[in-house]
Amino acid sequence: MPLPTITVEKPWGRDILPAPFQGPPGQRIGEIWFEPPPELPELLVKYIFTSEKLSVQVHPDDDQAEAAGLGRQGKEECWLVIDAQPGAQLGVGFDVPLDAEAMRAAALDGSIEHLLTWHDIAPGDFFYIPAGTVHAIGAGVGIIEIQQNSAITYRLFDYGRPRELHLDAAIAVARGMPHDPALRRRVPCNGTAALVDGPHFRLDLVDGQLPANVRGRHDGKLLVIPLAGLAGVAGASVQPGQCALADRLDDVDVCDGARLLIASPVHSGA
Repeated sequence: MPLPTITVEKPWGRDILPAPFQGPPGQRIGEIWFEPPPELPELLVKYIFTSEKLSVQVHPDDDQAEAAGLGRQGKEECWLVIDAQPGAQLGVGFDVPLDAEAMRAAALDGSIEHLLTWHDIAPGDFFYIPAGTVHAIGAGVGIIEIQQNSAITYRLFDYGRPRELHLDAAIAVARGMPHDPALRRRVPCNGTAALVDGPHFRLDLVDGQLPANVRGRHDGKLLVIPLAGLAGVAGASVQPGQCALADRLDDVDVCDGARLLIASPVHSGA
């Protein structure tokens, strides 16, 4: 069965969402979360829709989260762009290396926004964001985010919004480096593609069939996220805008013409 959803109102969200979603009248919806099931708590899938820029932020890795007394669950994530209004951008990493002192000064005076590398985006663009990568989501963006199930976010700059910043914690975990070009790509319009291969989860784009190489990459419980068309999970229909838990890949049926994402955690020793 599809997972329950949580619709989150945000000041930077949208009052009109792209299909197949419909927001409640009078609300600006920024995020739609799928509740992680108890059988697979490691991963979180959400849709994000923006009308304004989000904060410049960074997340810790597992070791850094544990050292801070926050549990051993850092946050690595990836983004698949599904909607991009004219001029939409994602800021990922810095144009040039930046040391801790320079990063702090830039966060305090707001220039850190302009030191980020801003990528013009279109539907089908894909980014993997390792922990420690300073990033910001721009206005007019719609993405599917698959991430480690962690809520630890350190804000460096928030455009004057009245929210707490976390400069010491952020700078302690941030990598003041450009984003590795190997971690971003265009997703093919047709065919199957391996998008993420660890260290914390695997993610595949499947187009119309489940080839053997995909079957070999997911050997336990997994999440099914249709992008177009229908999928079946243990006999239940799952459609775009939904996410479902499957006990195993053999329980997943891909209907003709369907495209979907399959995500599963990577466990120690896997």
